[in-house]
Amino acid sequence: QLQLVESGGGLVQSGGSLRLSCAVSGDNVDYYAIGWFRQAPGKEREGVAVINAVVRSTYYHYSVKGRFTISRDNGKNTVDLQMNNLKPEDTGVYYCAAGDNDGKSVESMTPHSWGQGTQVTVSS
Repeated sequence: QLQLVESGGGLVQSGGSLRLSCAVSGDNVDYYAIGWFRQAPGKEREGVAVINAVVRSTYYHYSVKGRFTISRDNGKNTVDLQMNNLKPEDTGVYYCAAGDNDGKSVESMTPHSWGQGTQVTVSS
């Protein structure tokens, strides 16, 4: 079981940027895919971006491609999500999660450990 702690959320105007960070601890962190998910009010949680273990392949939800970038630092056991050109529809609670990803999409990731979440609010 891994432990994940998110940081970096906040309030930003439309068009602005935020950088979220996920600190991961536990055994064999390098073996797991790490993903960022979000849940907007009244909506189901959805995958935003995933970075795989080892080769660090990255996958994004179509709505954030070209605006968000996921990266990981295995030496520090952190996974960051750089979010640029934010839109009001990006508002929600953002969670990082560790798990397995046998496919080539955000949707193919199977999370098994979750962080507590961090709020991102984008005003228009």
